[in-house]
Amino acid sequence: MADKPVSLCGTLTPEQLRILRERGTERPGSSDLNDEKRDGLYRCAGCGAPLFSSSAKYESGSGWPSFFDPHPGAVGTQTDQSHGMVRTEVHCASCQGHLGHVFPDGPEPTGLRYCMNGLVLDFHPGEKS
Repeated sequence: MADKPVSLCGTLTPEQLRILRERGTERPGSSDLNDEKRDGLYRCAGCGAPLFSSSAKYESGSGWPSFFDPHPGAVGTQTDQSHGMVRTEVHCASCQGHLGHVFPDGPEPTGLRYCMNGLVLDFHPGEKS
């Protein structure tokens, strides 16, 4: 995945590019989206693809925006063995940009916690999926 370029939708910051292309992460608690409570749609900042509905967002206490269910076909996953641990990486299915990781400790109905980097999510208030 690292060899595939991320399609760019508009101008991205160096930090967004670092996360999307180099599988970076933002500091926990640094995203304004942690406190976002409005209805709307979360899109990929790299390509604009719809990723998550606000109805799937919840407060996980992890320090990153968390969701229990992505839009069908919106994300892909692969094993991430970096930093001395094994995790499941989540990337945008459209542009392959790194979004975060998914863990099996989320709420029902899926039991999954999609722990996403807020910098690579573009929130569209009021937009329906």
